[in-house]
Amino acid sequence: MANSDLKGPLGFTTFHNVINNQLTSTATTRHSINPANSQPNPEVPVSTQGDLDRAVKAARDAFNGWSKTTFAERRAALAAYADAIESNADELAKTLTMEQGKPLGQSAMEVGMASTWVRGLSAIEIPETIIEEIPDRKIVQRYTPLGVAGAIVPWNFPVLLAVGKIVPAVYTGNAVIVKPSPFTPYCALKLAELATRFFPPGLVQCLSGDDTLGPMITEHPGIDKISFTGSIPTGKRVMASCANTLKRVTLELGGNDPAIICDDVDIDTVISKVGILSYLCSSQICMMIKRVYVHEKIYDTFLQKLVDFVKTLKVGAGTDPDVFVGPVQNKVQFDKAKELFSSIATEKLKAALGGTIEDSSGYYINPTIIDNPPDSSRVVQEEPFAPILPLVKWSDEADVIARANAGDTGLAASIWSNDLDRAERIARQMQSGSVWVNSHFEVAPNVPFGGHKQSGIGVEWGLTGLLGYCNSQTLWLKKTT
Repeated sequence: MANSDLKGPLGFTTFHNVINNQLTSTATTRHSINPANSQPNPEVPVSTQGDLDRAVKAARDAFNGWSKTTFAERRAALAAYADAIESNADELAKTLTMEQGKPLGQSAMEVGMASTWVRGLSAIEIPETIIEEIPDRKIVQRYTPLGVAGAIVPWNFPVLLAVGKIVPAVYTGNAVIVKPSPFTPYCALKLAELATRFFPPGLVQCLSGDDTLGPMITEHPGIDKISFTGSIPTGKRVMASCANTLKRVTLELGGNDPAIICDDVDIDTVISKVGILSYLCSSQICMMIKRVYVHEKIYDTFLQKLVDFVKTLKVGAGTDPDVFVGPVQNKVQFDKAKELFSSIATEKLKAALGGTIEDSSGYYINPTIIDNPPDSSRVVQEEPFAPILPLVKWSDEADVIARANAGDTGLAASIWSNDLDRAERIARQMQSGSVWVNSHFEVAPNVPFGGHKQSGIGVEWGLTGLLGYCNSQTLWLKKTT
């Protein structure tokens, strides 16, 4: 199964498409920008319809054989792949910081999670259920692979979310074609290059491209399923495009995730957790805390202590020591953030910390905290994907639940209280796919993750996520003719 031509160390200076276990180039290339200094990153391919057609053909050929392998065989190949990711972890982390901007420690954490996800996802047993067994008949429900999956990966967590789509596809017997974001193509190309050592030609492929490649993939009749992580507007376009060929689709979209802080919390214990979980990855995570509802009895103290803590979070290039808040990943997002920050003045909001964006060589934004803005303000209503956090007061439990649930999204939420009964009572009323009590942003490969309302369709990870890469098949086995 392994590709004997690619046994040596991975190089991280040149980047190629991976088609049918071959490293290929294109006539036209492009590059992304290092968000820390606005300097160009290395050149990458701009894939054409012809490149995609070749990849789809190779994937369909690979699927024919791979779908007949056992789960044990797939698990063994994936375990070797996980080992190889770990062997290349340092270079992957450096490359991730170069392309994404997150601090090196956060990049190392993401790469470490990737190998954990490979092993965790492939440890899940796919059931075959006997629904009925009587003397003359047996009815069995089993799951069969779909064929070829298209994995469309975003720029905020390009390593974990690539692996989080590759592994479910491969483990359930499918082939997969990865399309990384044009902003962060580098690690995904290397993950696919690494995969050539452990999987048959065509099983795991990766195509770099510009904004034209995504529609080509969602429209291609040879692709059976799309797993997309990204924005709500783009997710709607993906779903509409998939309808033409009735592709299966999983959408993990945006969120505007609330945290409800009750008046009985130990403020000093909670402050650092809320601060970190609001500004991790420069707040560019779909399930980060984005709105904090603080009980009015503790609001003033909580606000001041949060301001004091967030002031300690160092802003700078991800390669600098002790940096926690790196640059926003790209100019498009940076410009969106600047436009949102302009609402602080136009809506006459009060910034308890920050509030302005200064010119710099990179896309840097100092963490900002907005003091008790109205629920109608843009900083409360919109998902910022930038380090700006509104704190708002609440007093009535039913009212804060309604306010936290307001809006079209429902990805994640958290409740913070020392009264577990109270916290669970509130948690069970949240309209979100994930709800944490006294934590936020906890994820695991064996736990399904997805959104309610416009935050997505279907789930990733866990048994339910794996089954999203399968067809259900019912066998009616009559024991006599």
